Amino acid sequence: MRTECILISYSDFNLRQILFQFMLTSVAYCQFDIYDIDNYNYSLDSTRNETSLPLIKSLIFPGWGQLSKGDPLWKPFLFVGVEFFAIHSSFSYSNKSKKLRYDFENFADNHWELKRWYDNTKVIFPDNWREIIVGTHKLGLKINDKYYQSENLEELLQRFPWSDIQVVRDRDFYENIGKYDQFVGGWDDDFDNPFDSEGNWYSEKKGNVETVILTKRKDYYRNLRFDSNRYSNFARIATSAILLNHILSGFETILNSKKREPFKSLSIELRPYTIVNEDGVQLILSW
Repeated sequence: MRTECILISYSDFNLRQILFQFMLTSVAYCQFDIYDIDNYNYSLDSTRNETSLPLIKSLIFPGWGQLSKGDPLWKPFLFVGVEFFAIHSSFSYSNKSKKLRYDFENFADNHWELKRWYDNTKVIFPDNWREIIVGTHKLGLKINDKYYQSENLEELLQRFPWSDIQVVRDRDFYENIGKYDQFVGGWDDDFDNPFDSEGNWYSEKKGNVETVILTKRKDYYRNLRFDSNRYSNFARIATSAILLNHILSGFETILNSKKREPFKSLSIELRPYTIVNEDGVQLILSW
């Protein structure tokens, strides 16, 4: 008999969805192919039967397989402890990241403006302000339910008043206004020389070559966004630890089976997986 277990992990790290997925579908399915002739007229391999069930249990919930085998209690407690610690860390870091994201988005909404960016860019870069507006990075613009890009702003101003032009405040917007000098003019700090090293507007050397133009509010915004991304990365690591804990607990039941008799056939395979436009990966164990 051939048994196959599939675990699916998605790249979308919405933690509530992921943890719900792990609790209910850590093993997506375990199946027996009724059309495979090899599944008939066989003598039962007691080692497979003895090992497969604890493996499946541990893939569903770490430590369950060890407990059902009668292993020392420290083993299931260890896997369960790691599971709950990783789940708690995922929720905690995710919530911190979301709170900071809400804070930096609100801060940008209150202190960065499209018209101010256009006007200040002419002052900051008087010799090449048109090239700066066009730039290498774009902001989305919305006018009467139609979408444009910031590279066309000067042309659009000849056709529409400022009151009709809205900047699209999406993920790219919040990244661009904190990352690139091209958009520094949109911040509402009291204007002074942006090319010295002091005041509300100042330049700061980054590495050996690059110089970044900052304002006090832009710098504060960048720090908020950096912390949000840092906590988001911690949440991703904790979520990966959940998946790894399931896998390690499952493999431990195989490596430490009482009879220690190897499977006749054990295969491991990783495959890309996509559902409803969400990319992920399948871990397939067959024995």
